[in-house]
Amino acid sequence: MAVPLSILDLAHIGTGETAGDSLEASVTLAQHAEEWGYRRIWYAEHHNMPTIASSATSVLIAHVAAHTSRIRLGAGGVMLPNHAPLTIAEQYGTLETLHPGRIDLGLGRAPGSDQKTMWALRRDAASADRFPQDVLELQGYLTGESRVPGVDATPGKGTNVPLYILGSSLFGARLAAALGLPYSFASHFAPDALREAVALYRREFQPSEQLAEPYVIAGVNAIVAEDTETAQQLFTEVKRARVSLFLGRGRTFTPEEADAVLQAPAGRQILTMVKYTAVGNPAEARDYLTWFAEHAQADELIVASSVTDRKAWLRSYELLADAWGLAAA
Repeated sequence: MAVPLSILDLAHIGTGETAGDSLEASVTLAQHAEEWGYRRIWYAEHHNMPTIASSATSVLIAHVAAHTSRIRLGAGGVMLPNHAPLTIAEQYGTLETLHPGRIDLGLGRAPGSDQKTMWALRRDAASADRFPQDVLELQGYLTGESRVPGVDATPGKGTNVPLYILGSSLFGARLAAALGLPYSFASHFAPDALREAVALYRREFQPSEQLAEPYVIAGVNAIVAEDTETAQQLFTEVKRARVSLFLGRGRTFTPEEADAVLQAPAGRQILTMVKYTAVGNPAEARDYLTWFAEHAQADELIVASSVTDRKAWLRSYELLADAWGLAAA
């Protein structure tokens, strides 16, 4: 297939698992993904979420990079308003110094948390408004052309870690276009503005030193099994788990209760979140992703899987790699 496949590892902490179990699974996935031929793996910054272990993205990337040798690794993304640009430049400059040519830095402006957690992070409520300026400041540190006189990132200066703008709205698309940076749309959970945002980005793109032509990465969910029935059952389990996660407030719903919620207005948002999901046997998943790549006008797809069973989760990525014709190492 012409469009590369990458992975968004949600670093999910499953029922009965610890954070350590989740991080060990992330290493295992990366090692296999490298062999299967995936282009990159990204980890997202989330805070105060008991089911996600990727809060310290740079630390996780360093650990996975030390246990792999070729696959690109990065943040998808760092929520830049939570941090000083210099700190992120030093962290990712260090990663690039240790693992040359393997590090990506995706940037978002959301808090990645709730209001209380935002306060705990010492995040200024208005800091998101400075996102464009912070991106430029960060870029200056990494290219060695600091915008703050007398301040350089060490390590970081001259590493030219590639930046990506993440988003789920027209704001990110417009910023990525203006700065001449690749754009990654979060259609795996926020699908509504996908086509409009990508069209705007491609229309308004201005070439830069990093990128001569627009480059779009689109997020999509995938649940692949040997047969359609098994894949559909796994998908049902994913949707039920999301009911408890987003609506349970500490309560776990029975399968019957979760199914009832999904049929009610309260469940519509959960169903909308998984609008773009490849579900089925390998051929069905391949056909869906072929359609989606065209639909999204994407240059690359980044695939997320919320399958709760670890063996099935890993197998899903393996079956997809084979169906897509990725070049195994």
